[in-house]
Amino acid sequence: MSEHLAVSITDVETAAKRLAGVAHRTPVLTSRTVSDRTHSQVFFKCENFQRTGSFKFRGAYNALSQLSEEQKQKGVLTFSSGNHAQGIALAGQLLKIPTTVAMPDDAPSVKLAATRDYGAEVILYDRKQTNREELAHNLLKEKALTLIPPYDHPHIVAGQGTAAKELIEEVGELDLLLVGCGGGGILSGSAIATKAALPNCRVIGVEPALADDATRSFHTKTLQTADNPDTIADGARTPYLGQLTFPLVLHYVDDMVTVSEEAIIRTMFFLWERLKIVVEPTGALAAAALLEGVVKAPGARVGVIITGGNVDLAKLPVLTTRS
Repeated sequence: MSEHLAVSITDVETAAKRLAGVAHRTPVLTSRTVSDRTHSQVFFKCENFQRTGSFKFRGAYNALSQLSEEQKQKGVLTFSSGNHAQGIALAGQLLKIPTTVAMPDDAPSVKLAATRDYGAEVILYDRKQTNREELAHNLLKEKALTLIPPYDHPHIVAGQGTAAKELIEEVGELDLLLVGCGGGGILSGSAIATKAALPNCRVIGVEPALADDATRSFHTKTLQTADNPDTIADGARTPYLGQLTFPLVLHYVDDMVTVSEEAIIRTMFFLWERLKIVVEPTGALAAAALLEGVVKAPGARVGVIITGGNVDLAKLPVLTTRS
């Protein structure tokens, strides 16, 4: 591996040992309807069944468990639209670490409520007027906390990579792995794990077309940004890939594609109706690329990571109308 890359397969393997017995080993589902529709054999790794309802718990627990005793006593700070917030809050509860979370005031109510229920102190901000990194920096000045960002942290990336590691351990050979992308934590971690076990497996990241900064970054090899993208996939509203995740994505990922808002919603409802699982818009990104024909892999064994299932049911009428 190149020396400049911050996370290796050893880090993912160590994270898997640390998470054993703490994180759920989530189920892998198949569907004859999906296989017939895509002319491929599809395996869905269902992180919507993970603790807190998303893969984010993996990285959060892996990161918090490695803090020093002094850092654990003083507590941690993070910023998140919801899933990382819940992961940090629950990990903090389990490890008895105080947690503070800066969340946008338009975050899904189900994610906001769960974060508070797990014991975190929540600080709300207006995403249109406040830069979350600047807010976090100011909060760190006020309190002697340790910042655990949503994706740009080696322990976070390593923890997220355990999802793909488990998938491959369960189903074996894959020709293609599809992973949603926000800040690149789950994508880069999954790509590291996949390339170590299956060097010939293609890894493709999937973004909303309205939040395509990572896709543009991948194809131009220059870091691109997206300013408050207005996508239904709130977990993919990150402004850019991180200093750690951008090089990892360039090194390990084979391609990046985008899907429309309509495709995301159609796929989300399809998964609800056919697989009988609750999937949030961001969680449906990878599946949308396959089911909508953006990525075609006839005859292939395809892994799809369903990243989360924290749906704000109050917004169902809006989603139904848009679909």
